[in-house]
Amino acid sequence: MRNATIRILLTAVLAAAGILGALAADPPALQYPKTATVDQTDDYHGTKVADPYRWLEDDKAPAVAAWVQEQNALTFGYLGQIPYRDAIRRRLETLMNYPRYSAPFRAGDYYFFSKNDGLQNQSVTYYQKGLTGEPRVFLDPNTLSKDGTTRAGLAGFSEDDRYVVVRYSAAGSDWGELKVMGVASRRELSDHLKWVKFSGAAWRGNGFYYSRYDAPKPGEELTARNENQKIYFHKLGDPQAKDRLVFEDPEHPLRYHGAGVTEDGRYLIISSSEGTHGNEVRVRDLKRKGSQFQVLCPGFQYNYSIIDNVGERFLVHTDHGAPNYRVVLVDPRRPGPENWQTVVAEKKDVLRGASTAGGKLFCTYLVDVSTRVYQHALDGRLEKEIELPGLGSAGGFYGKRKDTTLFYTFTNFTYPPVIFKYDLKTGRSELFRRTELPFDSTGFEAKQVFYPSKDGTKIPMFIVHKKGLALSGDNPTYLYAYGGFNASMTPSFSATMMLWLESGGVYAMANLRGGGEYGEAWHQAGMREKKQNVFDDFIAAAEYLIREKYTSSKRLAIAGGSNGGLLVGACMTQRPELYQVALPAVGVMDMLRFHKFTVGWGWTVEYGTSDDPAQFKYLQAYSPLHNLKPGVRYPATLVTTADHDDRVVPAHSFKFIAALQACQAGPDPVLIRVETRSGHGASSLTKGLDLQADAWAFTFWNMGVKPKIGE
Repeated sequence: MRNATIRILLTAVLAAAGILGALAADPPALQYPKTATVDQTDDYHGTKVADPYRWLEDDKAPAVAAWVQEQNALTFGYLGQIPYRDAIRRRLETLMNYPRYSAPFRAGDYYFFSKNDGLQNQSVTYYQKGLTGEPRVFLDPNTLSKDGTTRAGLAGFSEDDRYVVVRYSAAGSDWGELKVMGVASRRELSDHLKWVKFSGAAWRGNGFYYSRYDAPKPGEELTARNENQKIYFHKLGDPQAKDRLVFEDPEHPLRYHGAGVTEDGRYLIISSSEGTHGNEVRVRDLKRKGSQFQVLCPGFQYNYSIIDNVGERFLVHTDHGAPNYRVVLVDPRRPGPENWQTVVAEKKDVLRGASTAGGKLFCTYLVDVSTRVYQHALDGRLEKEIELPGLGSAGGFYGKRKDTTLFYTFTNFTYPPVIFKYDLKTGRSELFRRTELPFDSTGFEAKQVFYPSKDGTKIPMFIVHKKGLALSGDNPTYLYAYGGFNASMTPSFSATMMLWLESGGVYAMANLRGGGEYGEAWHQAGMREKKQNVFDDFIAAAEYLIREKYTSSKRLAIAGGSNGGLLVGACMTQRPELYQVALPAVGVMDMLRFHKFTVGWGWTVEYGTSDDPAQFKYLQAYSPLHNLKPGVRYPATLVTTADHDDRVVPAHSFKFIAALQACQAGPDPVLIRVETRSGHGASSLTKGLDLQADAWAFTFWNMGVKPKIGE
């Protein structure tokens, strides 16, 4: 370790002297902590696969804790020698120091919204009487923990709007606890529900429905597989032990179950899914004594979302018979698809969502990854298009049946979020709240290009940079993507990205197959046995940026988180020479064992499972952990994860970096940064800024580029 420190200091001295370039081709290698191996081999359908770092899966073991401490010491020692790291952190703090609001929504006599003054670790929930009342703090999560890592948000209002369920989570974990507050009094009641995950609160009368798991064994809270999710009814004032079991499916323990109640309180809706794609919907008429659940939409091939009920029938947003989605009216007395009434037919553009408010139906489409919103009557008649400020992303258009005013937010890469008020009677939008930035974002521009992937498919990509950028082939470029789970990566504003852009950097966001940008066909073209399409799309994006002279391999960084971390891991193992820097965050790196931890089983719908012989073959073919090869020069890599990530457990990143350090033949550093009291995403603004500063510093340093802080 002493020799490594000397080498790091020598590098810093050479950089300060301006002679680093002469040695950049072959700087001294880091001395990585020695990672023990174990004799572990698994038999997958006749194929023997070694897993020498299996012991790193036990993140509670003292040996693993010691290993993490050694790795972090090396990583933070390396980052600490970067001369502009602190300046980057200070600039990020300046860039983020501006008020950020959510759109308001009404609950009874009050309007609620969230606000962050600028540098608060968590946004604060405010409420006010009417739109002209004085805003008052309703819930401030920043008071709940010393380090600001406890989150709290509103999970559901009672039918009379007198009470609201508040969901709390600690240190970034997916586990939550539910408590109840009086709206007018702001006082917390005695109700306290534990072991809640992926659940809201659906009120009916004197209580609410919610989803929970049985308590895990002590010490296994963040790693044990979550099974047998159940739905309970909690009566206000009762202890959790008295909650009434409403729905369970013990024959299928690996399913999610969520509950909702229609606005009129008549129907209980249960949506069940086997993963992240496809679901089944049941309904129960709560006003009919002795009524039972009825399957309204059978699973699990298609996606169904209940928008609202119109009397005894249901408006449903679905891709059944419509890969780009449509809205249909379903009668529970004749629920078969042959009896559905089409309300809004499928179009060539994907219908990403539909909602009702004020007796109207709002349909949100994506047209080449930009939002369009249309207002319809409940019978489907088109009434008007909502005029938006330009190309970008809009969200909102939610409300109750008697509402006459709605709110929505619009943003894009260079346009910070702006909130508009929409009058349902006049059909007019007016500015409600504009974001005031501490910097000028008008000097940047965004464009959309379409490039061919390996099989010729045209892939859209957004490119953002300073106006007047010269295509010199040498611009530092940050390529980001996700490519999975039907998620659509739409234009959005990022203050922390401004630091990259003001330093002459290029930001590129590719809309890969596997996402939802062009409907279910686009999604399925990147699922399971077709997952390689996603990696091909990303690699083709990198090649396009180089071919079109935006950058070169020596100035190209690739980044992604979660499924995007898998993307980065797969692409850096398949084409290591194409990138200078790789930033895989909280990635799914072990594709043979991901389904054995927490809710990983829910991703088998998207990825497949190694338990299946055919699926094992293609998973092994691209699994980042299993495709690292000794003697290969991999890009400078900073793997990031956190100790409370109970979605993609840290073991993925631990095993990947251990193998990468053993395989790395080149001089570029391959490091891991393990955050504490954080989860699948930064648990506080402070931790988020620390992480982003380190990522930017690592990227600039390994590209040999000095950032232009504040220029």
